[in-house]
Amino acid sequence: TTDPTPSGTCTLSRESSILSPRQEAMTMDGHGRVSRGGIEGALQWAHLDPNEQTSSYVRSLAKRAQEGDTDAEAASVELEGLFPRDGSRIAFGTAGLRSSMAPGPLKMNDLVIIQTAQGLARYCQGNCETSKKLLAVVGFDHRCRPQFGLSSRRFAMLTKLVFLEAGMDCILLDSSMGYVHTPLVSYATIELGAAVGVMVTASHNPKDDNGFKVYWSDGVQIRPPLDSGIASSIVKDDNLTPWTDYDSLLRKREEESSDLCFCLSDPVTTMKLAERYFQCIRSCGLVTGQARLLREDGWLPPSFAYTAMHGVGYQWSIKSFETFGLDPFKSVPSQESPDPTFPTVSFPNPEEKGALDDAMEFSENNNCDIVLANDPDADRLAVAERDRVDGSWTVFSGDQIGTMLGHWLFMEVGKQSEKPIAMVASTVSSAMLSTIGKREGFHFEDTLTGFKWIGSCALTLNSHGYRTLFGYEEAIGFSYPDIIPDKDGVSSLSIMAELAYAVYHDGKNLKAHMQELYTKYGEFVSNNSYYFCYDPMVAQNILSGFLCHGKYPTSIAGYDIEAIRYLGEPGYDSQTADNKPTLKTSKSSPMLTLRFKNGCVGQFRASGTEPKFKYYIEMRGEPGVSRDRVQEELQKMSNLILEELLQPEKNGLVAPR
Repeated sequence: TTDPTPSGTCTLSRESSILSPRQEAMTMDGHGRVSRGGIEGALQWAHLDPNEQTSSYVRSLAKRAQEGDTDAEAASVELEGLFPRDGSRIAFGTAGLRSSMAPGPLKMNDLVIIQTAQGLARYCQGNCETSKKLLAVVGFDHRCRPQFGLSSRRFAMLTKLVFLEAGMDCILLDSSMGYVHTPLVSYATIELGAAVGVMVTASHNPKDDNGFKVYWSDGVQIRPPLDSGIASSIVKDDNLTPWTDYDSLLRKREEESSDLCFCLSDPVTTMKLAERYFQCIRSCGLVTGQARLLREDGWLPPSFAYTAMHGVGYQWSIKSFETFGLDPFKSVPSQESPDPTFPTVSFPNPEEKGALDDAMEFSENNNCDIVLANDPDADRLAVAERDRVDGSWTVFSGDQIGTMLGHWLFMEVGKQSEKPIAMVASTVSSAMLSTIGKREGFHFEDTLTGFKWIGSCALTLNSHGYRTLFGYEEAIGFSYPDIIPDKDGVSSLSIMAELAYAVYHDGKNLKAHMQELYTKYGEFVSNNSYYFCYDPMVAQNILSGFLCHGKYPTSIAGYDIEAIRYLGEPGYDSQTADNKPTLKTSKSSPMLTLRFKNGCVGQFRASGTEPKFKYYIEMRGEPGVSRDRVQEELQKMSNLILEELLQPEKNGLVAPR
């Protein structure tokens, strides 16, 4: 695949200092207090910062650190955390920029947003070959941190002001509720022929976090070499210093307008784009007309409960169900409206334990069969089902949802396609969809983790004559490249609802349907989890140590290895003629894949956004072999492999509770 994008986490880079060479780096004196030079560096930051609240906070910290009383040490420690000695700054990672909203170069704040947008604008102007005026699209969610006067809305407005200052056009998306779901930014970027798209969101991260997700002109999240090019542009001196007084521009607009976006947004264009987005869903063939079954007697259609998880998805999901002609869902009232405090969940991620509890309780009290849950920016989908007979719950994994959706789309849409069908999934996702492809006759490719790779692979396949109908990753992200080459929870929930209509009409439920797929294609049982790993070098040392100076072992814990792939540097793949991997390698984010002769596949990597060492172990049973038998063998094998390969106690890896 070609031409990828950045996505982000708070990774640190010495080369990408937020301070210009003229500014002093942070230093500590012998007593652990910030030195005068360090305080001056923080004050220089405060001088550049257009946000009075964060600027005042830093100045206050600096004053306390200088005074030498009992509070000085605490202030010095906090100041050092915000302004590190090596001049590090937030850098592009897995999803653009992402960190907590707070002052300083490692955090999400007005100055970081301005510097990032200025660097992004200049990169676009230097690398987009067109005679037309460049266009940018910007969207935002509901996140905010009043303590510092920081919010997604303010970040989005500042971003637009930067693009305008650079001489570009910019459309700031703004719906009737003031927020848009992330998939609309990808769609609008493509539909309008924009050079770049930006979504200000931290998706399912904790409430104090925010992010700056960047899409290139093809609607795919940025990937190499775009990410490094943009990062280099951001840290140029001319882009680290605000080009104008952006705060004064905002204040002037605020005085002249009662509009929440100070007349910077375009609600009319936003709603027109939204209508075209839903029309695209209708016209591309993904609506299969299962709503016609509602006119038949003799069956009880499934009833759906929907939760927006305190995010922006509610209004868009209503429109999605209407687009598919489905009966309205019942919305979980406690989680329906956008709320940046996420009061009913400890972590606003539908995958996390307990996140669906409110929706399940609501379903039981309102006689709903299926829970459909978006994450806060509505680009992912979780599904749970309550059994009508015994009331028991099944929470489907991302792999199970992906398998059901992929199989459904091929059978209902793909078989009628004039073009050959392709599907894509991340390499850590289940091999079941690949197995179905071999059996049913569609092309399948795996990619590195992340939708920047899934989306770019889908577009490449399309350019080679395929129709890439579906892409997914096990972390409940599902994509329909006919619409956008990025994950889309709003389309997903209605496609899943249509599938459920057909399944329930046949007298089954989703759990039984999933079992039918296992019976036909073989049981695929997964053990996907992680260890907490607070030292990034530990994970790299574990994986690189497996190399044994270029000699790979032939077995682990008594299980014979059939094939090995190492996506570190130097890369290795025992299944290619030249032993070079076909997937991109990474020195900083290596991944090890082990294929065993008994059909088990184990994959191991460090997370790009969290202090976790992740593993994905899957065992496939041949059709006819019971799931219990496959599960038993997988558990036994997993325990032995994890102990011998990772040596958790020796390496300080901590299992989650």
